Amino acid sequence: MDNCIFCKIIKGDIPCYKIYEDENVLAFLDIAKDAYGHTLVIPKKHCQNILDADDDVLKNVMSAVKKISNHYVNDCGFGGVNIINANNECAEQSVFHLHIHIIPRKNGDNLKVFPHFLGTDAELKDMQDKLKLN
Repeated sequence: MDNCIFCKIIKGDIPCYKIYEDENVLAFLDIAKDAYGHTLVIPKKHCQNILDADDDVLKNVMSAVKKISNHYVNDCGFGGVNIINANNECAEQSVFHLHIHIIPRKNGDNLKVFPHFLGTDAELKDMQDKLKLN
């Protein structure tokens, strides 16, 4: 895609701080520097998000996410990782090229990554009836 910033990074038109690359996936540090080691994992094949990605793309991306996450925990001294993804504008997706965020974590890092939900009054049975996959 001509206007996709991540496609430009893949092509080398925009530099990045590469963490991992193979024939299908590129992983690099997020330039926002909002958390130490915040990494973005993207497929080299453009797709908007998980909703339109084919199964092979998802398999390759998630395999790389697992590999990088294990590296951060086993080799880099982190205790765990948060894995974050947003799909479509209403879910706060800001770059419309599939990407998975890896946030390396340590005890006491004081990062608040999980959202604080306000709750719902909906009954669980009603939700199940509406959302159940048949």
